[in-house]
Amino acid sequence: MGIGRQPAHRTPRVGQLWRTLLACAFACVMGLERAHAGETNAPDATPVLPKPSANGIASGADEPEAWNLHGQVTFVEQGHPSFRSPYQGANSLTPARNAEETADLTLFAGVRLWQGAAFYINPEVDQGFGLSDTLGMGGFPSGEAYKVGKWHPYGRLQRAFLRQRIDLGGDSQPIRPGPNELGGALSADNVTVNVGKFSVVDVFDTNRFAHDPRADFLNWSIIDAAAFDYAADAWGYTVGASVEWTQSWWTLRGGFFDLSDVPNSKILEPGFKEFALIGEFEGRYEWQGHPGKAKLLGFLNYGRMGSYSAAMSLGQATGATPDTGLVRQWASRPGIALNLEQELTADLGAFARVSYNDGSKEAYEFTDVNKSLSLGVALKGTAWNRPADIVGLAAAFNGISAAARAYFAAGGLGILVGDGQLPHPTSENILEMFYSLRLVENFTVSADYQYAANPAYNRDRGPVSIFALRLHAEF
Repeated sequence: MGIGRQPAHRTPRVGQLWRTLLACAFACVMGLERAHAGETNAPDATPVLPKPSANGIASGADEPEAWNLHGQVTFVEQGHPSFRSPYQGANSLTPARNAEETADLTLFAGVRLWQGAAFYINPEVDQGFGLSDTLGMGGFPSGEAYKVGKWHPYGRLQRAFLRQRIDLGGDSQPIRPGPNELGGALSADNVTVNVGKFSVVDVFDTNRFAHDPRADFLNWSIIDAAAFDYAADAWGYTVGASVEWTQSWWTLRGGFFDLSDVPNSKILEPGFKEFALIGEFEGRYEWQGHPGKAKLLGFLNYGRMGSYSAAMSLGQATGATPDTGLVRQWASRPGIALNLEQELTADLGAFARVSYNDGSKEAYEFTDVNKSLSLGVALKGTAWNRPADIVGLAAAFNGISAAARAYFAAGGLGILVGDGQLPHPTSENILEMFYSLRLVENFTVSADYQYAANPAYNRDRGPVSIFALRLHAEF
């Protein structure tokens, strides 16, 4: 990553601002809990930030909202003890004991414009750093850590987009009001168009059981398909448009998005000269009376990118360390991903993702992974009388191409990885488990543990155990 890299020696702490924000958020949700006491005999058993279904339809109020305002605060403290490391490079996970914190405050504001149309904005305040400045693993351990780290809180407008929904017929179904979702109703068959600034994975590669680092798993290669190199700036957002066509049991999605001006950049390419094309087909079904989804995604990135072989050739000719930044040319890089989710019982769900991309060229936006398999389960705590609690267990197996292995072995650096050498390459294997405890409505505390074998595909380093505490409040 390298963006926003700071001196390695810092004393992690939670700033006074974030202590105040978390205290205020807790007070707000405690007040809401008291205000709504007695309305239900059992707590809501849905996840903390419930995702809408593919077409945005869910049970709930169907009265059209003219506007709404929601918010969230999330704090993550993550760290690891020292681990075995005979050497390290510029992009290595530090082998010394390390801990870092991230915090963010987001407002979700929406207003209805005309029939079927709404405009949403998401101003956000962020602060903190990922472990080793968000470097050292292809499957980075915190989805709450951006590639930009700063000591002091700073503001950004992460989303600003227009959504237009068009009824095509079928039964009218309610839309649950929530963040970036005005309550109302929509026909079962419909078209949804999003235009503006948002995240590609708001629309594509979603999964009910593993997609939200504020509510479920944290690892990048578990919450998203790791080889899906989706368009994004250093914060994970871009500008573009998506179209979703829903009929009966299926949905077809397409998208056109702007790439960064150079790989792993804060700045998007002016004029869409470098772009990403994405398509996804989703099929919905039932298995033994329980809903499931299967999604097949394909993407193509087109821009100035460097091939590993060209970088190696130049490095050998000049006696220098190979660098893909010196050999970038106009090229395309395709990839595919299969995404499965299946409810097994009313309380237990399973998921799996398989993804693959062209490994002859450098990763452009997301992370240094050319092939990946992730799978896991999520269980609600109904069996122990905690139906709003969630426990999750997942594993990810990430790999890189032969060309990437040669490049990293010669000392090359990628977006996230680069140990200076790679004499014994292998797959990067990650196990993650978490428990999300709902204290009151809209406030959760989660404990997370990850075991990473062969970080950055390097058998010589690790394994490393990574621990995290997550606090999350909604209002």
